[in-house]
Amino acid sequence: MGNDLNQNFGGELVVGLDAGGTRTRAVLAAAADGRPLGEGAAGPGNAMTVPLPQFTDHLAEAVAAAVPREARGRVVSVTGGFAGATAASPDDPGHVNARAALSAALRRLGIPPGPVGICSDIEAAFAAAPDTPADGLALVAGTGAVAMRITGRRGTVTVDGDGWLLGDDGSGFWIGRSAVRAALRMADGRGPATALALSVGRALRLPGGVLPHEGESERDRGGESERGGESERRSESEREGRVERQDAWSRPRREAYRMHLLPAVMADPPIRLARLAPLVAEAARDKDTVAGAILDEAADQLTGTVRALEPRPGEPLVATGGLLGPDGPLTPLLAPRLAALGLTLDWVADGCRGAVALARLAHGGGSR
Repeated sequence: MGNDLNQNFGGELVVGLDAGGTRTRAVLAAAADGRPLGEGAAGPGNAMTVPLPQFTDHLAEAVAAAVPREARGRVVSVTGGFAGATAASPDDPGHVNARAALSAALRRLGIPPGPVGICSDIEAAFAAAPDTPADGLALVAGTGAVAMRITGRRGTVTVDGDGWLLGDDGSGFWIGRSAVRAALRMADGRGPATALALSVGRALRLPGGVLPHEGESERDRGGESERGGESERRSESEREGRVERQDAWSRPRREAYRMHLLPAVMADPPIRLARLAPLVAEAARDKDTVAGAILDEAADQLTGTVRALEPRPGEPLVATGGLLGPDGPLTPLLAPRLAALGLTLDWVADGCRGAVALARLAHGGGSR
């Protein structure tokens, strides 16, 4: 995005950044009231995974797009929220990398060396909540999943966020992996029929000749009645009908499906499985029992992650990430579970607004 160059840049200015694994965003705002004046974006800004020269380039590109050349001398404070960094550990490698890259980017652009704040993208997202709270809980559920207790605007306790191999339970990756597992189990006979076998196969561009026919994966979804216990009361003939319908997808075709699916999954980095999460949400909306169970389990996992922070009823819980937004597939499932803990989700789109608020605080303005 560009700037409204008709804005009056006569007053003091601050910059807030939200730098994550896929892109970096920068917002220019008035120091007096936090009013946004410009925005820029660039490539990834993970402080632990992006090489320092490229990291610096991305920060400089985003800030340059947000701050017109004629306004750069008026910037009095900059704060960045970075994946892979934290405000609580100035000696942490991610914090050191972020400070080095941001300082170099600002020098390159001729922005004065005023206060430069470094925090995690989670700490910035928490600060994006109304009134810039200082204490409470943050929950991120997107490609990955992590929860954090914030004390004095710094993360003090972290639960999960352990990456695709060891954690991120309930995340987009977790949901996508569960979709592939369900498809494989339908194919090899260990699991029930599910529309996910067809949609996952299509998404991974498997040959049409090995995919189940549309009806074969959709006729036996089960739907809401099975969730209510009807599956326990089905007659023997109904159960036999399930076997007959699943066998319509012949054993040779199912074996060929598996042989094509596994290398298709292995060809991409594991984290790419997160792109399959929307397929689960779509199938669940269409009453696919297996997909619905995956989303239910994801909500349970995230609830357990929050519970591990030992929440106090009524304390702020700020959430971000695509799974928990206004249209997020886990929002209606997670909200009642958290309500039982005395918590209410307060969703924010990202950490830019919070980074701006923290930059204003560093300069002496904004809420305390």
